Amino acid sequence: MMYEQLLAEAAHHSIDTYEMPFSPRIKGLYNNHSIAINKFIPTNIEKACILAEELGHYFTTSGNILDQTKIENRQQENRARTWAYEKLVPLSAFVHAHKQGIKNRYELADFLGVTESFLDSAISRYIEKYGLSVTVGNSTVIFEPLGVLELFE
Repeated sequence: MMYEQLLAEAAHHSIDTYEMPFSPRIKGLYNNHSIAINKFIPTNIEKACILAEELGHYFTTSGNILDQTKIENRQQENRARTWAYEKLVPLSAFVHAHKQGIKNRYELADFLGVTESFLDSAISRYIEKYGLSVTVGNSTVIFEPLGVLELFE
């Protein structure tokens, strides 16, 4: 999903989105119906990944969760990231990419419009959630090694 589409989704939910100068350590923040994205992030692809996570905070978290030493805050952070992974890298996308002839992780990240690190994190989360494979329709997505098996009907 492209950055502009996520900006439109944020606007649809009355979330103000800004690009602001932050230190390189801070990529994005969500607070009270406002999202700030680091304006020094070089590509819209990376900005989309960050914006998706910040939207995940809007949909899944509450309160101030900046203190990541607290387990409940880490759990909320994980929920927001999972929301972003499912938004930008849904399980059905693996099957669709396979049918389009995508051959490796680099091509898959490019096809989905996400960074390779975001894709890798999404795959790791799916392994935590589903194990090494999951059935999607008439196909099985295998996460390690990454691939799709199509089943006979």
